[in-house]
Amino acid sequence: MGTAPRPVVLAANSAWNVVNFREGLIRALEHHGYTPIVIAPHDAAAEGRMAALGVERIALPIDRSGLNPLTDFRLLLAYRRLLKRLRPAAFLGFTIKPNIYGCLAAGSLGIPAIPNVSGLGTAFIRPGPLQRLVTNLYRAAFRKAAVILFQNADDCRLFVERRIVPAARATVVPGSGVDLDRFGPAPQAAGPVTFLLVSRLLGDKGIREYVEAARMLRERLPGARFQLLGPIDDGNRTAIRRGELDRWVSEGAIDYLGSTDDVRPHLANASAIVLPSYREGLPRSLLEGAAMARPLIATDVPGCREVVEDGVNGFLCAVQDPRSLADAMAKFAQLPMADREAMGAASRRKVQERFSEEVVIQAYLDELARIETLHN
Repeated sequence: MGTAPRPVVLAANSAWNVVNFREGLIRALEHHGYTPIVIAPHDAAAEGRMAALGVERIALPIDRSGLNPLTDFRLLLAYRRLLKRLRPAAFLGFTIKPNIYGCLAAGSLGIPAIPNVSGLGTAFIRPGPLQRLVTNLYRAAFRKAAVILFQNADDCRLFVERRIVPAARATVVPGSGVDLDRFGPAPQAAGPVTFLLVSRLLGDKGIREYVEAARMLRERLPGARFQLLGPIDDGNRTAIRRGELDRWVSEGAIDYLGSTDDVRPHLANASAIVLPSYREGLPRSLLEGAAMARPLIATDVPGCREVVEDGVNGFLCAVQDPRSLADAMAKFAQLPMADREAMGAASRRKVQERFSEEVVIQAYLDELARIETLHN
């Protein structure tokens, strides 16, 4: 690197995404002589933490789930104007639209791009015209990318097999990683078995299946608690609406805990962490729960199966199947405390061995060093 710090742009579809998943990367970039610049929409819930990062931030609105081509073209032009002015050493993209339109803009200016495919979203869960459109957009956007990072081998394989990206430029990293010091192991809490689902309130996260499973288990597990923690996400096409959530709470199906800036107390109070998602990149809620020595219950889908080893640190169930989920939860509830603790310890070991934040950060630093070498 040269003596003057070089800017590196980090772009996501929300400031919340940056402050929750990329703080460690930002600190490492600063430590290695880069100047991180965040491009993300204004997010009232994350503004305090965003300011505390102490880095330059450019607020750029994004219609995350909209399909208006004119709106998306304007987003592409906005990225291009910003990147032309900033001339960063690299563009780091997170989430779908920054990955697509940010990488297209970076490629048009000769700026190296490193997109991180953190999940494939609704378009790849439901085949159809939208999937074909998004596939073509990804193919164009990633054509000039320096390297494309995937959070699980299934997503990487799918992109390579569909010739969206060449195998030589596709790399799997362990999600966004977990700070193992911040998320330290906590003993199993005494009292009734408590299940906790931590997620944005989206249908594709399996929220409705979780609620239905809770209804099924009320008689079988009369003392059990079924908790839901996470924000309502009205900007997503599969968002759970407030009225539906209120009905679940009023009937006593689940306990809604709202949203929080610090999930650790809730993870510590839970007996097991649940995520019946339809598909994931590498789910942060499972990684953080595992880091805190919590058994996990999740669907047998890409992303989740990377973290959950059935019968070892939790249980896997069938996707979009409330009965299968209920059976897995009941199976866990019947375990003696010693077995629950053994599962939790296995979760912690798995994260220590495979999903440390340090591994992810080093992958970025190595790629940036390679890019700097090529351009000097």
